[in-house]
Amino acid sequence: MGRDTEDDGQVRDDEGQLRDEDAPTADRSRRAVRATYDEIAAHFSKTRVNPWPEVTAFLEGRTGRLGLDLGTGNGRHAGPLAERVDRVVGVDASRELLRLARERAVEERYADDFDPVVGDAARLPLRSRTVDLALYVATLHHLPSRALRLASLSELARVLAPGGSAFVSAWSTAHDRFDADPKDPEGFDTAVDWTLPGGETVPRYYHIYAPAEFGADLHESSLSVEHTFVSSGNCYAVVRRSDGPATFGANERSD
Repeated sequence: MGRDTEDDGQVRDDEGQLRDEDAPTADRSRRAVRATYDEIAAHFSKTRVNPWPEVTAFLEGRTGRLGLDLGTGNGRHAGPLAERVDRVVGVDASRELLRLARERAVEERYADDFDPVVGDAARLPLRSRTVDLALYVATLHHLPSRALRLASLSELARVLAPGGSAFVSAWSTAHDRFDADPKDPEGFDTAVDWTLPGGETVPRYYHIYAPAEFGADLHESSLSVEHTFVSSGNCYAVVRRSDGPATFGANERSD
């Protein structure tokens, strides 16, 4: 698929990718995140089988022509999305996870309607205003700088069609595994180890969002927020594209 080539003013490298200007260490680079998930893909996929109930609840009653599963991973949410739209584009940085997503699509018989694409969440390989229904689940928090996270949210807004909607999630300070106060205005960066069957641990970069910070980033992006909530330690938002600054807070709720 093609994409618009508008000049968005962001600093990019020779491959057109956004530079990690404010990510000072290699373990926080997007290349490191990609390499991490290529390494753990097989074991990770075995532990990620069922779609999240929050995702299935969002999809209920929604339909469209083109769906986007951004950060599709092993495709566990691509299947439910494929039931609601004519075609699904699954974007992920990890080639290994995309291979597994393709295998899953074949097994569940929606492969003809599924396009796995290696891509950058901050520079989506899709035309503007084409996506009717999008999922951006458990991926935003892996982008290693606020500039990249904001760029990614605005890219999501760019590709959403008029009337289209998206569901966004990120780990939050409300999660009981973190010694953090969810009322703090900002979250923090951390590494969360993944333990492989042989005992090897592989660190994974996360930005753990404070709920207020999650709302602030949505507000700074080109998205318009319908409502937000916190569930099972994650921040969630139902969003649409916006022609102006997004609004946040009026419909906020906490579960």
